[in-house]
Amino acid sequence: MPELPEVEVVRAGLVPVVQGRTIVGVQVLHPRSVRRHAGGPDDFVATLPGRTFGEPRRRGKFLWLPFTDGDALVAHLGMSGQFRVDAADAPLLLHTRVRLDFTDGEPQLRFIDQRMFGGLWLSPGGAEVPSDLAHVAPDLLEPDLDLVGLADSVRRHRSGIKRVLLDQKVVSGIGNIYADEALWRARVHFDTPADGMSRARVLRVLAAAREVMAEALAQGGTSFDALYVNVNGSSGYFSRALSVYGREGLPCPRCGTPIRRVAFANRSSHFCPRCQRRRA
Repeated sequence: MPELPEVEVVRAGLVPVVQGRTIVGVQVLHPRSVRRHAGGPDDFVATLPGRTFGEPRRRGKFLWLPFTDGDALVAHLGMSGQFRVDAADAPLLLHTRVRLDFTDGEPQLRFIDQRMFGGLWLSPGGAEVPSDLAHVAPDLLEPDLDLVGLADSVRRHRSGIKRVLLDQKVVSGIGNIYADEALWRARVHFDTPADGMSRARVLRVLAAAREVMAEALAQGGTSFDALYVNVNGSSGYFSRALSVYGREGLPCPRCGTPIRRVAFANRSSHFCPRCQRRRA
């Protein structure tokens, strides 16, 4: 699933494409992609025309496109959701699920989703923050984030630090890739109990997560395949700068010890067994 940097790249790419434009027509090519819309596919097609987009917004991994009337189009990208921009008469890419046309003509906005874990739906009154996302915590790139307060919140959890970082109700936007990278930078083992860490140590982890996500954002995010691309079809290049994630058996960039990968919560954790020893 795209993490904060990838979703922010998509959000920024959508701004010049949709802001200030009014929808004139909608086509749903597969009903599953609008399954979370309360009125179903026909209502989705009927209720969007005539609405004008404001500036797309994001919190953590979650994206929404506010309308000037106070409602919002929420987009969950899931594992493979993409927004793509193209001419209305251009051939449809494989797995195109929804198309939006605008009163000013081209370009057309298309939602593509190979695995269809994602989707689109209208959130009444959701322009500021959709009610569906009210439970989502602030993310590390929000300018007014209380970092010390967040560190104290992390330390109230008895789970391992990585499990806490992945909890979107604690801090949003961090997924498997950037959790592994941040913990490596901070020299912390992924299973270290959060409630046993000092405030200073948790702050180091959060600072590392903020740093690595900012670096990833500057490089367009992390792309391993064609399932994550920007609205113009371009891939991110941060995968070339990863230190531990996806590098099992390769030398740690810091000490040369082979990187290990172990099973973790239906996923994997990548870490350096020397740099990230679990303390007794």
